[in-house]
Amino acid sequence: MDYGKTGNPKKGSNAPRHAEHNAKGSRKNPYDKTADKSVLLARMKAAAEAKAKG
Repeated sequence: MDYGKTGNPKKGSNAPRHAEHNAKGSRKNPYDKTADKSVLLARMKAAAEAKAKG
């Protein structure tokens, strides 16, 4: 008889192994913060112009 398999099964925890540094709702990334893409768009346009010039 395999005595290692007796007893109730262990209940698994559904928790992540670690917390993300920029998780939604944390101090660095609050829930009410909206992403402002105007800075990103300006940077992308500048990069496209630089690539087109040379």
